[in-house]
Amino acid sequence: MDATRNVIIDCDPGIDDSLALLLALNAPELNVVGITTVCGNVPTHIGAENALKVLALADRLDVPVYLGANRPLKVDYVSAQDTHGEDGLGNSHLPAVTTVHAGQDAVSFILDTLDEDPTTSILALGPLTNIAEALQRDTAAFAAVDQFVLMGGNYKSHGNCSPVAEYNFWCDPDAAKMVFDLMPVPIHMVGLDVTRQIVLTPSLLEYMKDINPEMGSFIEKITRFYFDFHWQYERVIGCVINDPLAVAYLIDPTILTGFEAYTTVVATDDVARGESMVDDHHFWHRSPNSFVSTDVNVEAFWRLFLTQVLGATEPDLTTTLHQLLAVGA
Repeated sequence: MDATRNVIIDCDPGIDDSLALLLALNAPELNVVGITTVCGNVPTHIGAENALKVLALADRLDVPVYLGANRPLKVDYVSAQDTHGEDGLGNSHLPAVTTVHAGQDAVSFILDTLDEDPTTSILALGPLTNIAEALQRDTAAFAAVDQFVLMGGNYKSHGNCSPVAEYNFWCDPDAAKMVFDLMPVPIHMVGLDVTRQIVLTPSLLEYMKDINPEMGSFIEKITRFYFDFHWQYERVIGCVINDPLAVAYLIDPTILTGFEAYTTVVATDDVARGESMVDDHHFWHRSPNSFVSTDVNVEAFWRLFLTQVLGATEPDLTTTLHQLLAVGA
């Protein structure tokens, strides 16, 4: 096994962000050195409160949380509370953490951390405002980052908040474009083409509750609203959980396959706002700046998530997954 990888998680918790944090915090392959929050699914301060709630559940309140940008670089801020609930956790109204509080200035924390350990990986699960501001302040600080993985964008899939755009890129298109333009290391883009295939179904949820009642109950509490939203708007039985797949990829890159390409993002505030443009035919003759995910091993993802977050064990794990995912059918 590779050495433990230090990672900063920049996020906007959010239901699926919270599940992603649980996976990262329980993964022996990762050492979460800090969590930074950005306005996205919910306003920045609510995201920080939710990050602390997840840390409390995981008994990891030693991990610091920092507040970042509370508005996009240029466009007006539009939250996704219609999807995640007013509290960002499916209107579950979990008790606030009062023993620990979030710090200020996420951008300074990111840059200070990279100054101390330039190889620290970065996992970006929300709009890219904090990352863009950090790049503007000191692009060279990112030159030795081990892995830069983001959940965002789409290649051939349709968008999830417009016909062409994924929400994180749409929420702050200027920041997304800046990150692709300035990031000195390859960007690993885990977009809707692969995340749409990660669906938490009612059957999977029942299995979670059976093997780990406490964690399963928490996941049920925060995803019920998400289940209802997905059925109403997409006729999905269950809910798509985008962000945990980016964490899984950082832990085990064999879960995803794809290709290298030059990618940019449409920053103009019109019908194409936030569209990720992947030059898969090399029209622009520019060097690749991204690895674009196109295929996912769904069983491998669930095996990882259920093992590390819920404590699933064999032989029940394989037997259950083969039933629930209809593997080999």
